[in-house]
Amino acid sequence: MFVSSFAVSVFGLAAIIRADNWWEPRYSIPVLGMLLGNTMTAVALSLDRFTTYVWERREIIEAKLLLGHTSKEALNTILRDSLRAGLMPVINSMAIAGIVSLPGMMTGQILAGNSPNDAVRYQIVIWLLIAAGCGFGSILVVKMAANRVFDERQRLRIDRIYKV
Repeated sequence: MFVSSFAVSVFGLAAIIRADNWWEPRYSIPVLGMLLGNTMTAVALSLDRFTTYVWERREIIEAKLLLGHTSKEALNTILRDSLRAGLMPVINSMAIAGIVSLPGMMTGQILAGNSPNDAVRYQIVIWLLIAAGCGFGSILVVKMAANRVFDERQRLRIDRIYKV
């Protein structure tokens, strides 16, 4: 969670926003805070959905393994569905931003006297950074969990998720 949020924050502040000193607290704390909050939700939802799907579909996974599929092939749909579940809140928030709700950063900039055009531009950049951070974090945690549920001989180890 922190790795994806920090990497995307540094990239956004240094390359996109082009802050003079991206490490200054007035730049880094708000951006990193927004990214961490949203990434935490995406990572938690993705991991929860992954463990639930593996538990519910353990017989299907084992059948695919018996038929000669690799562990990656056996988990392909579960990985996709888990990532979709983790990214759904971010996608929904991006879909309604500016139409139904005014995001906090944009509202704060307008109230501080900045141009609405600049506020919208910054908000779009922040939403794209949040989406990238959530996607990166969700992919990392689901891939790590996928590696954890199989042992070195490509056997499903459901006991590593739930106590059976």
